[in-house]
Amino acid sequence: MKRPSAELAELIEGAREGEKFPLAKLISGLERPDSFEFRKLLFETLSSLGLDGKNSLTVGLTGTPGAGKSSLLGELASEFLKSDSGETMAIVAVDPSSHISGGSLLGDRTRLSLPAREKRIYFRSQPSQLELGGVNPYTYHVIRLLRRFFRYVFIETVGIGQNEIEVSKLSDLSFLVLQPLGGDQVQFMKSGIMEVPDSFILNKCDETALANSSFHMLVTTLEFLKDVMPGKSVPPVFKTSTKTKQGIAELLDFIRKAKPAPDRSEETVLQLKKWIKNEYGNFGLRSIESISSDVSNEFETLEETALREIGKNLKS
Repeated sequence: MKRPSAELAELIEGAREGEKFPLAKLISGLERPDSFEFRKLLFETLSSLGLDGKNSLTVGLTGTPGAGKSSLLGELASEFLKSDSGETMAIVAVDPSSHISGGSLLGDRTRLSLPAREKRIYFRSQPSQLELGGVNPYTYHVIRLLRRFFRYVFIETVGIGQNEIEVSKLSDLSFLVLQPLGGDQVQFMKSGIMEVPDSFILNKCDETALANSSFHMLVTTLEFLKDVMPGKSVPPVFKTSTKTKQGIAELLDFIRKAKPAPDRSEETVLQLKKWIKNEYGNFGLRSIESISSDVSNEFETLEETALREIGKNLKS
């Protein structure tokens, strides 16, 4: 393994201590298009220090725009800070991108109020870069990094509707956030996105009658999906309100009881295939069929192997 520079070692040490600037610098390095060498050295160094992220829980929140995902996350963070357990939490919020500059159009930072000097919580906003699926192409590497430093990593997607299932492939626990009778009841009648989350959150339950009506409609639909999809159980449904604080503590307690995936090899293969397909199409996928089952190494090692295989096939 190549020896890390003094600057990189200093950034890693600062991130371990909960300092936000060093962590932001590391993430910025990951988000560069030419980040491969930096990524490889960074993750090799973290692994050598025993920072493998295996005990970190990744939680995904997806849902249509206006469902209140950002406000809900803010309340969860506030509730989280009431505990003095010493546990830490990071939030990655993916915002819509401008078609002109590629930058964020809406900042979740404006809707999520967090203590600036609180070391137990870290917030990072990312532009979606016009990607379908609700996450940005570099989100995976950022999540991998944050797992090394935080007990909980939350991903809030951009909010795009039926295509918004990518977050479930990065999460140990995923939620679909809906609002009472806000048009989302149409989603209840479809399969697609309804089959993806591990749990559902009915947010903005400020008006009891509307909330109960949507709640029963959702539960009935989930019961129907259970009948047509053998082996599927009805996932939990939470009713929450950021105004009345209803259900916030119960939701956080549910998240705290969840366990991280014991093996993330499937996630690694999925992300490798997604990257290869974006760069090289179906030709690239065919080229890596022989290596996709070998996931004992870091993503970057598999990436190097994949590029060698693709190069061989291009020459032949």
